[in-house]
Amino acid sequence: MNAAELLTKVNQFIDHLPYERKPSELYAPVKYVLSMGGKRIRPVLMLLGYGLYGEDYEQVLMPACGIETYHNYTLLHDDLMDHAEMRRGKPTVHCKWNANAAILSGDSMLVLAYERIAQCPAKHLASVLKVFTETALEIGEGQQYDMDFEQRDDVTEAEYIEMIRLKTSVLLACALKIGAILGEAPTEDQENLYKFGEQIGLAFQLQDDYLDVYGDPKVFGKIIGGDIMSNKKTYMLINAFSRANAQQRAQLQQWVHHPDAHPAEKVAAVTQLYNEIGVDRLAQAKINEYFQRSKQYLDAVNVDEQRKQELRQYALQMMNRAY
Repeated sequence: MNAAELLTKVNQFIDHLPYERKPSELYAPVKYVLSMGGKRIRPVLMLLGYGLYGEDYEQVLMPACGIETYHNYTLLHDDLMDHAEMRRGKPTVHCKWNANAAILSGDSMLVLAYERIAQCPAKHLASVLKVFTETALEIGEGQQYDMDFEQRDDVTEAEYIEMIRLKTSVLLACALKIGAILGEAPTEDQENLYKFGEQIGLAFQLQDDYLDVYGDPKVFGKIIGGDIMSNKKTYMLINAFSRANAQQRAQLQQWVHHPDAHPAEKVAAVTQLYNEIGVDRLAQAKINEYFQRSKQYLDAVNVDEQRKQELRQYALQMMNRAY
């Protein structure tokens, strides 16, 4: 089954998930968040990982959608912490309802994620929950690092990479490994698929950083320069400061600490400094480094090459690369 077919299956399954518990007000935000759509990358990756070894997708759809439920739970609470007003073109939960509803429904969403993931074949339950629980703890750790970085001006590239590994990459890796576990893959394949997901996740997040500055807003789906306006400690900004000369560093400091900067003017000026310092080329090289490394781990998976083609194609699609 190809990725497009799997995506359709995931969306149909999520659309028909029952919410029969009361009070309905508690579960309305959960249904709302999951109805917003999205790329469903994590459940599709899990199903693609499973598909390398198994064919009965119906028995693993619920845990795949459990992974997606968990991912959307993190987005719900991220939006609350960031005071974000919109998500995928719709009001965020704390804006449509209120902050208390976002906290409580988010908490219930986390429990629902566990309940759905636990609906996997019983013989794999312990292994699946061990991987997922470790991942959930790591994602919280990554979020804490991200919050800590907002108060620091000395964040290193290595610290940033570790933060995005924890906050973003490990869930992609987890999805693939759980898929492999449910497909009864050999342990070595499980680990290689985990590493594949981890590396592609790093490339994916760094590309997101890059596109926030250099992307086409029509394609990217976001306003360009949002990270610059919020002074977010991204790969781009961290390396701009570490590689700038004295004059460039002073200009960066001026823009970062300018409380009333005009948005378009600030984005243009900082982007120009990025170009002069060369962080655009540096970011592209780092993205490619992680992408090539991910391919090495997928190459090492001991499955017929033909079975790996759909996962390879999907990774390329994630990175907007031609096959």
